[in-house]
Amino acid sequence: MKKTPPKRPRRAVPRTAGGKKMGPEVLAHAGRQALEGVRERTEIGHREAGRTAAAGGDATERVIDDAIRDPYLLPVTEDEKLLSLSQGVARPDDFTRTDTWRLMRITGEFIEGFDRLAGVTKAVTVFGSARVGPSDPWYAVAQEVSRLLAKEGFAIITGAGPGIMEAANRGAREGGGRSIGCNIELPFEQHANPYVDTLINFRYFLVRKMMFIKYSTAFLIFPGGFGTLDELFEALTLIQTGKIYQFPVVLFGRYYWAGLVRWLQARALREGKIAATDIDLMMMTDVPAQAVKVVLEAYAAQTRLARERAERERES
Repeated sequence: MKKTPPKRPRRAVPRTAGGKKMGPEVLAHAGRQALEGVRERTEIGHREAGRTAAAGGDATERVIDDAIRDPYLLPVTEDEKLLSLSQGVARPDDFTRTDTWRLMRITGEFIEGFDRLAGVTKAVTVFGSARVGPSDPWYAVAQEVSRLLAKEGFAIITGAGPGIMEAANRGAREGGGRSIGCNIELPFEQHANPYVDTLINFRYFLVRKMMFIKYSTAFLIFPGGFGTLDELFEALTLIQTGKIYQFPVVLFGRYYWAGLVRWLQARALREGKIAATDIDLMMMTDVPAQAVKVVLEAYAAQTRLARERAERERES
């Protein structure tokens, strides 16, 4: 089936997904309002449960995160002991399967990531489907926006895979910028694309996600699947809760993302699950130059904010 190129934007100026003109002031206002909205909704949730927000920590049950546990670490039943052929046989490498050892490996991955990326002070992370090739129209767009950003001095970070990730790393190399790939261990072997200059392999998604956020000025989100959606909403949550500031989330592909934005407006917003300003935390575009403009403005605002904070700390 013949693929059509991305449609040109209807507006000449970058705008948020909510229709407002994009800029540092709008982004800052949306971030402040989002954080306030989270606080208000949290208080409402506690009240609806019959307790005050202040008592929330005592009134709720702590949940232990079992995400990094292996299936065979679940409690062993007596039936399993009876039927298992390895009953009473200790494995010589059992220690490497304990949570203590796993925590040490996670710590090691953090240290390696911080060490390898310590010199990165200006970067953008690009997400998108691994299931597209160079003939896909979005491949060319990802390549071009990465090339333009690299020429402006930005490193490009991806998940190191094929598709949109490859296009971004390729554009970074063409623009003379640093091309970084953060690969993840999967049940099947995943090779890094050939345009990665700095490759880091991770076992744990949580460590990899930290690297994406810590060293990025912005996220560029191209059409993709669950992994792309995961990174999109991860960033939006961190902005909404005030963990990161002046952090643009640029959605490439108006037609692709329009349905999601309409759903957020028609359901999540209408039912009070998010605030109207939360929609303005995202920007939709099809044009690389618009995304570059937003990233440059955000980087300038981030730098200014960091300088002001440093000055206040010196004065205090």
